[in-house]
Amino acid sequence: MSLAKRPYAYSKMDMEDPEEKIHRRAQFLIYKVLEQADSRRKPSYLGFKVSKLKVKIGKRLKRLRKRMLSGISEARVVVYKQVISQLKTWKKLFGHGETIISQLPPLFIK
Repeated sequence: MSLAKRPYAYSKMDMEDPEEKIHRRAQFLIYKVLEQADSRRKPSYLGFKVSKLKVKIGKRLKRLRKRMLSGISEARVVVYKQVISQLKTWKKLFGHGETIISQLPPLFIK
């Protein structure tokens, strides 16, 4: 039995063109990549929602941090002003090395 006598029989080629071989290999690889891309799972809507939520939370945390930092700096200024005013008051009370007792009028006259 000879394969060549059949009408649709395959015959082995003696030589194959190297360019054609490279081209066929490239087509096969392209087909495989496209097949893998089709079989991949579609990105879920839930994942998109979660990423949007992360961005939203991140923005809120950033705003909160800025507010806290500005509040802390304002509080520092207020505390500083109060301390300075208290020091000025104490300085007026105690004078420049003088004591309150020396500033009071004498109670007993001799």
